[in-house]
Amino acid sequence: MQLEDRVAIVTGGARGIGVGIARCLAAEGAKVALVDVDGAGAEATAATLGTEVIALAADASREADMAAATDRTVEHFGGLDIFVNNAGGASPDGLAGIGGIGNPFTRITEAAWDEQLATNLRTTFAGSKAAIPHLKRRGGGTIVNIASIAGLIPIVATPAYGAAKAGVVSLTRSLALELASDRIRVNAICPGLLWTRAWETLAMMMKMSTPRYADLEPREIFLDQVKRGVPLGGEQTPEDVGKLVAFLCSDGAHNITGQAISVDGGITLRVGN
Repeated sequence: MQLEDRVAIVTGGARGIGVGIARCLAAEGAKVALVDVDGAGAEATAATLGTEVIALAADASREADMAAATDRTVEHFGGLDIFVNNAGGASPDGLAGIGGIGNPFTRITEAAWDEQLATNLRTTFAGSKAAIPHLKRRGGGTIVNIASIAGLIPIVATPAYGAAKAGVVSLTRSLALELASDRIRVNAICPGLLWTRAWETLAMMMKMSTPRYADLEPREIFLDQVKRGVPLGGEQTPEDVGKLVAFLCSDGAHNITGQAISVDGGITLRVGN
């Protein structure tokens, strides 16, 4: 196993991509703490992943919460080697009164903008800040930030989310340089089209606003988008992301840092073509 006896924290670990990441890390021998604002959900997930997985309730966008959760993980497992900033989520930005996707930027509210940056960028700030001192004490380690292809290419429906994820990519590169001398590697993963709660919401909106989708279920709408937009023709899964996280945290990736790696079936290759 590539990660035997290493200690990992996964934020947003109660569901979705976080579960896929935690499952892959645990399969490679890591001891894992699932951190999520939904403490009960994190506990339920932890119970399915084995005895070396714990659950902690915390708001990943709050410095104090993340410092406390990280300290508790270190107390429980004896140290920290891996930190995965996964907490976040996309939502159509300020859609009240619009009734469809493709919201004009000028209709986004200040509150919606701030919420998206807190959920998708401040979480990476707070988590990394809590993790770095512990990783330094360990003599090195790995931070993996879950960004999005929305941080690499324009997506009109979610500009605030895209701006936040672009910030995650930029912060990843800055931290990679700052922490290289401490043997702490920092990388970002940019997932493409995954079936998540956010996509279910977006598909429902497309159903209401797009005539050709009127008679389709949300999952069918999502799969149609996959067929139209993914060169390899298939959706991405939490396990696709989790397997890459596990590799980036392994010794096999010892020379990889500061990278933003797309797991998107080739979607970003089409931009500009």
